[in-house]
Formats: sequence, C-alpha cells, structure tokens
Amino acid sequence: MKVRTRRRLDEDTVVLPRVSASPRDGIGRRSVRGLGEVLITVGLVVLLFVVYEVYVTDLMSMRKQSNADAQVNARWDAEANTVTSDPQRPVRTNLVPGEAFAKMYIPALGRDYQFAVVEGTTPADLEIGPGHYRATAGPGEKGNFAVAGHRVGKGAPFNDLDLLQSCGAVVVETQSMWFVYRVLPMTNEEASWTQDKERDPRCAGVQPLERSHGAPYANTPGQEIIRPEQGEVIDPVPNYRGELPADQLASLMTMTTCHPKFSDRQRLIVHAVLTQSYPKRPGFLPGELTEE
Repeated sequence: MKVRTRRRLDEDTVVLPRVSASPRDGIGRRSVRGLGEVLITVGLVVLLFVVYEVYVTDLMSMRKQSNADAQVNARWDAEANTVTSDPQRPVRTNLVPGEAFAKMYIPALGRDYQFAVVEGTTPADLEIGPGHYRATAGPGEKGNFAVAGHRVGKGAPFNDLDLLQSCGAVVVETQSMWFVYRVLPMTNEEASWTQDKERDPRCAGVQPLERSHGAPYANTPGQEIIRPEQGEVIDPVPNYRGELPADQLASLMTMTTCHPKFSDRQRLIVHAVLTQSYPKRPGFLPGELTEE
C-alpha cells in the first residue's frame, strides 16, 4: 500500500502569506463585481429579447399566417360562383384591414414559399404576413401593387428578398386570377440588357422600363436601397414626382423590407413588372411556380 507523505514547506510549495485588503480595495472590488453583474444581466436581457424577436414571434406569426390562409381559402370557395376571370376587374373593392385577399409565391426562394397577403401595413397587419399598402394598386392593376414584409422575426416573409435576381418570378394569386411579375433589370444591367439577358426565356417581357414606358420610369431598377422616408418608391410611378394618365402606367409590384438585417436604418426595395396573367381554372397551376 502506497503511503502519502506530506511535502515539506521549505521546498517550492511554500504557501505565501495572505495580504489583507485595504478598505478602499474592498470598495473597488465590490464596484467592479457590481458592474460585472449589471453587464451580465443586460447581456441576458438582450439575448432573451433577440430570441423572442427572432424565434418566438416567428412561431406566433406562423399561427396567424396559417389562420389567414385558411380564411382566404374558405372565402374563395364560398364566393367561387360569383366572380369572373377578368384581369382588368379589381380584386375586391371592400378589402378589410388585416384580412388576407391574395397569396404570393416566390419560386426562387423555395417551392414551399407561399404567404397570404393581408390588407394594410400596421404592425398588427405585418405580424400576420406580407401587407398591401392600402393606397396602392391591387394585383394585376395599372400602377404599383406595393407590399411590405418583415425581414427578421414575425414570420420574416422577406428575409431573403435581397437574393432575388432580375427576371425572377413573383406569382400572385387572387380569387379568380394568377398574375406573374418578374423582377426588373438591376441598375448595373440596364446598359447591356439586350446582349446579356434578353435572350433568357424567363426575361420575355422584361426590359428597362424607360425603354418601354419612357423617361418617367428612368429611376425604377430591380433593386434599390433607400432611406425610410423615401416613400415615393411605392407611388404609381416609382421615384417620379409627376403624374401620368392611367393608360400610360405600367403594371408593377414593389416589395419593401428593412435593411440591413436586424436593422431598420434603411429599406430594401424590389420592383417587378407584370408579364403574364392567367384565369384560374380547376387543375391549372402556372408553370412559373416551378421555376428555380
């Protein structure tokens, strides 16, 4: 059996005598310890807030979005025999704030990307899903169908909006119609559009708007970053101070969200132009829904 022996204190294991702290040292240490505890508490509060904003609000919004989707389906089914498939007919003239009236699909963001679009852009509206700016055009109409959505938390429907490329499809479903919008050319693509992108089948009907609709549309790129107060991006003619007759307006869709992620310092804007419309009929789905 091995017997443990006490090591001699005269070797290199000498215990140093304890030095008593002065009163001032004690106060300083208590202050530092108190500050550290405050910082830890603040850090935990911030962490919990981030978890709540990113994950908890996502779950809450998912339930609200699911309910909105079910309600719009039920309403469409109930009114199926009273609507006509006329692309010039307004979607509805009695839209209710916070109520879903359309659905949107962005195939480039995944084949399962689908959100019910509600009327209005109040905080409560946007907790449900993408919200339609109430003063703007409806789906398929002349002018600018403008939609806002969160980028982080609360369902984050526009989390990856910055990934959309020119000619990417945004499909909007209403009670009687399918509308296909495609993202407009980016600013750095406009000069060489004919050579680089016009031959792509997906780009049929897409070109710099200034060429097809004139100078008023010179400042309508596929994507732009703006200040929050630049509300002219959702005007009938984005970034244009004048007015045009209705028959000279393009049919656009504008999507807005915060930028960069986790900040509301700026806004990310994506503009798209209507290229196709299809009447809804049993068993039919637009081929654009399966694009990658």
